[in-house]
Amino acid sequence: MEATAATPLLNSAAPPVTTSPTTLLDSNGDYAPPRSFRDVKSMFWIETVKTWKIAGPIGFQLICQYGVNSVTNIFVGHIGNVELSAVTIALNVFGTFSFGFLLGMGSALETLCGQAFGAGQIHLLGVYMQRSCIILFVTCFLILPFYIFATPILKLLGQEDGIADLAGKFAILTIPQLFSLAITFPTQKFLQAQSKVNVLACIGFGALLLQAVTLWLFIYVFDWGTTGAAIAYDITSWETAIAQVVYVMFWCNDGWHGFSWLAFKEIWAFVRLSIASAVMLCLELWYMMTIILLVGHLNNAVIQVGALAICVRVSNELGLKHPRAAKYSVYVTVLQCLLIGLLCMVAVIIARDHFAIIFTSSQELQKAVADLAYLLGVTMVLNSVQPVISGVAIGGGWQSLVAYINLGCYYLFGLPLGFLLGYIADLGVMGLWAGMIAGIALQTLLLLLVLYRTNWNKEVAETSERMKKWGGQDIGTDRINNSI
Repeated sequence: MEATAATPLLNSAAPPVTTSPTTLLDSNGDYAPPRSFRDVKSMFWIETVKTWKIAGPIGFQLICQYGVNSVTNIFVGHIGNVELSAVTIALNVFGTFSFGFLLGMGSALETLCGQAFGAGQIHLLGVYMQRSCIILFVTCFLILPFYIFATPILKLLGQEDGIADLAGKFAILTIPQLFSLAITFPTQKFLQAQSKVNVLACIGFGALLLQAVTLWLFIYVFDWGTTGAAIAYDITSWETAIAQVVYVMFWCNDGWHGFSWLAFKEIWAFVRLSIASAVMLCLELWYMMTIILLVGHLNNAVIQVGALAICVRVSNELGLKHPRAAKYSVYVTVLQCLLIGLLCMVAVIIARDHFAIIFTSSQELQKAVADLAYLLGVTMVLNSVQPVISGVAIGGGWQSLVAYINLGCYYLFGLPLGFLLGYIADLGVMGLWAGMIAGIALQTLLLLLVLYRTNWNKEVAETSERMKKWGGQDIGTDRINNSI
């Protein structure tokens, strides 16, 4: 929600009425403490609308984004089984690693751009975006050896030579896609911070259509095989990056003021926040990928939408110096996502003997999935809260703290417990998964405790200091002098 949205409410001359949104706000534009249940209902509805205005388009964009990989696998699957295995490994191993790490590095912008926009320092957004592009571009060179030496790495991990050779070739051909992410993620966060999410949804849909058309052209018309699939992947990725850059440069005059040398100012502090964001996200991603493999790729993508939406909501409200609005937006989103998780759990348990038919025709596998349905239900409930709180961490700039919590809960507690239950206690997959759930539960409990003890007024003060430290103090005059 844009920062100017509260202005008409503050200037309203209407007499005080309990049900009017005006009475919910104090003189600073923040929520006043609710005085009645009707105030609570009004606040809940306002926050729901704000969140889903962001979450809806972002959800559609994510579907299109993951659809690009799915369409690629579908087209390649009609070439041959070896080709499908090789491309799947290349996308899931190297693609997921680079995507997750660069997305984590770019998530620093969700903190800084969201808070700068909320604080009305919109001119900072372009500087932060350029700074992130520089950092991510350098990071791509650090990741590059994994692509170049993909084949020997896969063979070292025990992959068959034929699949490893083809996957390595595909990985090398998709190096241009890797570098496109250095532009895609910063511009994406730049637009999300301003709630310009509709354009991202349109670009995502265009990319999905382009991927399908180019795959058909290169594979079926030109008969380029997996080489054609890789080229199509590169073209689609750069189409997304270029489209977002064009929109930023020509339709975002408030946040974009041209290239600036200020992008190199305080870059090391920005790097530290970016690394903390990357570590935090990767620790979650690698841990959850193990669970996804165990349950046959059953995943609840809806909650990720809530996590991304709450990143924007919290960071905007902190920048606006609205501590209660930030707090209430968290409470509303956690409650709604918890309800979604409970509904998913009930649905899975009720349909535990039947829903696996969608994924497999094997009776044995269907029974195994039914036996794990209760654990899957518990996982859905936990995952309905945990990613949202992680989104709060990004919005508030707590990445380093959450990274330590993730490391301890996931890798020092969850995985060892899962190993003991799965292998020592001989409970198999159920024991391994139960241990991992315990890790998620502990992490969620600790994050809820951190959230409960958060001083939102202090968070607002730290946001102001962050704006001053990273360009907010002098940028108003330096912006023109340092532009190039």
